[in-house]
Amino acid sequence: MRAKDIMSSPVHTVRPTASVEAAAELITARRVTALPVVDDAGRLAGMVSEGDLLRHRVPADQSAHMLRLPEADPGSRPATVAEVMSPAPVTTRPDADVADVAGLMLEHDVRSVPVVDDGAVVGIVSRRDILRAMVRGDDVLTAEVQHRLDEYAGGPRWTARVEGGVARLGGEFRDEAERGIVAVLARTVPGVAAVDLAGTRLA
Repeated sequence: MRAKDIMSSPVHTVRPTASVEAAAELITARRVTALPVVDDAGRLAGMVSEGDLLRHRVPADQSAHMLRLPEADPGSRPATVAEVMSPAPVTTRPDADVADVAGLMLEHDVRSVPVVDDGAVVGIVSRRDILRAMVRGDDVLTAEVQHRLDEYAGGPRWTARVEGGVARLGGEFRDEAERGIVAVLARTVPGVAAVDLAGTRLA
């Protein structure tokens, strides 16, 4: 399963010159945890998350806030996205394996990763996207793999059964090329972790 199979697209983005308040409103309205920041040419310039926006709006010392002590000058707080965004975000490619994307998220402690193709943001993958794909039941996956195989063949030529995320295929293939194509079709179903061709044979 690849990033392009589960990513959200089109992507809600924000400009570096946008106000912190505008970015916060967009994150809230779209129910996302972070937004890619793009420049005038549409190129990725950074990422701004809920944490980035809150960091400069919530008093660091809550006890001081409760005691009504003087707060920092509001004019000294960052006003634009460019001032609070992460300028070198972790990114991935459309054809990246979802397991690798999940590893990136855990390694860098981020909740979402923009998917970039030739410098342009084409999608975004969140932890929720990965979890949603991984928790699909074997029955649902079996039906989807079988549907894709039947659609490709124009009818029922091969059988599919998914167990523990592994798609076990059965049937006869004209040649190795056809078997390879069918294996790829099964592998691209979100939630399928591997393909077992032990039950197949060549004509």
